[in-house]
Amino acid sequence: MRRLLFILPLLTLALMAGFFAWSLTSGRDPASIGSVVVGRPAPKLDLPALRPGEAPLTDESLRTGKPVIVNFFASWCTPCLAEHPLFTRLAERDGATIVGIAWKNKRDDALPWLKRLGDPYRLAGLDLDGKTGLDWGLSGVPETYLIDGAGIVRRHYRGPITERDLNETILPFLKGAVK
Repeated sequence: MRRLLFILPLLTLALMAGFFAWSLTSGRDPASIGSVVVGRPAPKLDLPALRPGEAPLTDESLRTGKPVIVNFFASWCTPCLAEHPLFTRLAERDGATIVGIAWKNKRDDALPWLKRLGDPYRLAGLDLDGKTGLDWGLSGVPETYLIDGAGIVRRHYRGPITERDLNETILPFLKGAVK
């Protein structure tokens, strides 16, 4: 009995260590966490325009009959800076419709950031309090959603998009090859 009391904690510790080692080395992508919005209509949008003089950003902007990319970003977000050239290229070269939402970002910070880096967003809104981001299942920025022409969320990226995401999923989605 004493021996069992000695061995049981060691076995438990070895089992936990094995689980942690497996989770660190299994190659699982933290961005692959499921999203409750995928496969459903895009959550409601009712945000003030980021750029002065433009109409508010509403969910009607996502039901265009064509694919739309929704990107939550912030000027204070370093990974947003890394992915920004990809969005600029998507908008300029591929004609993608990209909707930008400045999340928990002040207009006076977001607009100069876009002016300096280039503004790929056809429409842009301001989510100062972050409530819209919560409705979308946002866990931070950057996060990107692919919306089909009917306004259904088809894909959700947590973290910055990469060249690989662009070539393997986003461009085929925009061309209608991926749903």
